[in-house]
Amino acid sequence: MTGTSRIAALFPGQGSHAVGMGADIAAVFPVAGAVYIEAEATLPGLRTLIETGPLENLTLTANQQPALVAASVAAFRAWQAQTGLSPVVAAGHSLGEYSALVAAGVLSLADALCLTRERGERMQQAVPVGVGAMSAVMGDPAVVTEVCAAVAAQSAQVVQPANFNAPTQTVISGEKAAVDAAAAELKSRGLKAIPLKVSAPFHCALMAPAAEGLAPALVRATYGPYAFPVVANVTAEPGQDPAATPALLEQQITGAVRWVETIQALAAQGVDTFVEFGPGTVLTGLVKRILPDARTLNVGTAAQIRDFTL
Repeated sequence: MTGTSRIAALFPGQGSHAVGMGADIAAVFPVAGAVYIEAEATLPGLRTLIETGPLENLTLTANQQPALVAASVAAFRAWQAQTGLSPVVAAGHSLGEYSALVAAGVLSLADALCLTRERGERMQQAVPVGVGAMSAVMGDPAVVTEVCAAVAAQSAQVVQPANFNAPTQTVISGEKAAVDAAAAELKSRGLKAIPLKVSAPFHCALMAPAAEGLAPALVRATYGPYAFPVVANVTAEPGQDPAATPALLEQQITGAVRWVETIQALAAQGVDTFVEFGPGTVLTGLVKRILPDARTLNVGTAAQIRDFTL
């Protein structure tokens, strides 16, 4: 492959964090170092937390979200500076959509950091600890959707698909009793359901207070023109309208992450190479499950940037 490759930039969400993430990139590439300097100026203490932890503090939703934005954007900007390449389209998984919007020039880094700090705080506060739950289900997503709807109707409680991650992996979210009931029914039908260790039931109707609370800050933020389209989680369609972005980000908090459709939408844009920017390899792993023949690359260390080839 040559410079004519059509690259999709992918940005990870919660769970991909690690103490020290991106520190080597920030030390080697000045443009990445500048991201960490701005992150520290915007949210004092964030850089130290990223680089030295402790992990339990970094894992807190309100810290993890802006930390992952900083690490992902630092990796992306260093990669661009080193290679001279740019994606033709981008997408981020949940929180990662903010990183994608920074990469596309739509949101400033400072705005994204402040928004994700508040997003994390409001998501954590929306539901008391122990009230909600999430489970990963292996099996037909149509069956998962059907069972969730039936249990929700019967119990008058919230349970719904939260992440359509892969053709046979769907995460469900909602009130604990309803999630447990749905999981039990799904198991009786031969599907596998695994409870997830999460601090809140994300991407379901229980997050409505967080969406409503964040809405004013989303409206106040400044949105510039898109350097390249970003596929929105809630629509699975490439977006390029700055005026539509705040509503999409608000809806994302309670809506499902349509990742399978997102990757298919990227492929429909003629993408032949998927590059994940930031810590971990979760998204490239999911791409392989959605498009087994896809070419995937990861950019999460200084060495991966130096050695990047197409």
